[in-house]
Amino acid sequence: MPASLYQAKLATPFSVLGIRTEGDWLTGIDYLPPDESSLVPQNALANEACRQLQGYLADPDYIFDLSLLFEGTPYQRRVWQSIQAIPSGETTSYAKIALLLHSSPRAVGRACGANRIPIVIPCHRVIAKNGGLGGFMNARDGHPLAIKRWLLHHESA
Repeated sequence: MPASLYQAKLATPFSVLGIRTEGDWLTGIDYLPPDESSLVPQNALANEACRQLQGYLADPDYIFDLSLLFEGTPYQRRVWQSIQAIPSGETTSYAKIALLLHSSPRAVGRACGANRIPIVIPCHRVIAKNGGLGGFMNARDGHPLAIKRWLLHHESA
């Protein structure tokens, strides 16, 4: 995506985070390639999002306080709300969330893959019921799972 689609690009140890805002709302965080150029925040909300993400990188127990624009189906929003309740350093399974929402693990996985605000909505904390990583960003291997491993290790989950 061209830089104009992002209001900031924050370099992290695992990826460059493309920050998208719309008015007073954080609308997305994209995992960009690690060699992507950084972009200084272009507005106050992008600056605050970067500050809070840096707070999380310094302390995995950091609590985000950002205005999020949840663009998704009512079911996806219920999954994302369940995910936001998982504390740092802990994980839960797709199956447990599915049981809570009277759904299926596969549907929970699809909702996780549709999450446009990762880290803040910590879908990396959702794993397979057997303790395996499961998927991440609709991938079963490669760089997305390396990001998930990094985040879980950062949180010591």
